[in-house]
Amino acid sequence: MSETQISLDNPKSLSKLSDDQFQALLLEGVSRTFALTIPQLPEKLYGAVANAYLLCRIVDTIEDEVSLSPEQKKYFCSEFIHVVKTGTNSEPFAVELAPLLSEQTIPAEHTLIHVLPRVIQITHKFDPDQIEALASCVETMAAGMPIFQAQDLHGGLATLADMDRYCYYVAGCVGEMLAKLFCHYSPEIAQHKDELLSLSVSFGQGLQMTNILKDIWDDAERGVCWLPQDIFTETGFDLKNLTPETHSENFSLGLEHLISVAHGHLHNALKYTLLLPTHETGIRNFCLWALGMAVLTLKKIKQNLDFNHSDQVKITRNSVKATILATRLTGRSNTLLTLLFNLTSRELKTPDWSYSTQSSEAKVKL
Repeated sequence: MSETQISLDNPKSLSKLSDDQFQALLLEGVSRTFALTIPQLPEKLYGAVANAYLLCRIVDTIEDEVSLSPEQKKYFCSEFIHVVKTGTNSEPFAVELAPLLSEQTIPAEHTLIHVLPRVIQITHKFDPDQIEALASCVETMAAGMPIFQAQDLHGGLATLADMDRYCYYVAGCVGEMLAKLFCHYSPEIAQHKDELLSLSVSFGQGLQMTNILKDIWDDAERGVCWLPQDIFTETGFDLKNLTPETHSENFSLGLEHLISVAHGHLHNALKYTLLLPTHETGIRNFCLWALGMAVLTLKKIKQNLDFNHSDQVKITRNSVKATILATRLTGRSNTLLTLLFNLTSRELKTPDWSYSTQSSEAKVKL
């Protein structure tokens, strides 16, 4: 079979690919961002991290599928935890789930479910410690996300603490998993394991909060709002009244406060990255590119608080290229990275307003 015939539109054709090629093609289909950042990792980390992202994306696909009831989502999430942990029953799981996916699920995710058995086969080729890290993350995510999916989210979450918990289930646990994989890869990195695990939760929350703020209106089209009402109660706005036509200074002020909270988490992401050895340029780039793009996205939101579509605050390709260039020039210097972060993100903080991020750094126990 020729190279041109291998396509995500033809799941069977993917069997011709090596494990790395297989995962790379799937990543390109489901996430351009991670298809860009994960290949920066050292070869010994690439396979496990790529596989981890695909496992998490399968959970996301289940959770986002509009045709599934909350009970079905809970069932499939529970079954998938078992599949990942044991490596068994992946074929019947995929056969049961695939026909239930609607057209609102993107084609690449349809393909991902069809080829799920091979994704699981790859998972169980890794070292036991790596498998444990991946399975633990999937268990936390797949058990936690249905708790929120079963709620009426039209008027947002009740409190910032609820947002912290949601961000932990969808991103903080991913940060913990990556920290475990990095420590498994390098004894030098493992010397900072406890601090990295703590900061990794905040790192994940900073990235997830950025996505939530960017996607406010995309989520609203699905009748969902992930913003915390208590932050907006403080500024005098009721999220139940939120529409794309909303032009409220009180709402904008609440957004500014959330941007400031996200900035605090991204500052912890910088601390996390600075703990990594300077010679581990691939791992540093992986972290810094995500951090840099999040900072630029928050800046764009801060400059366009009355935006009403995610495209209006999406960073340009030139901004992505600038992030890559800047981190390559400064990536080995903790001093320069700190200076760069402070210069580019200084406008994200809200003067005379603060919120303690202590609650989001605490482990959420299921």
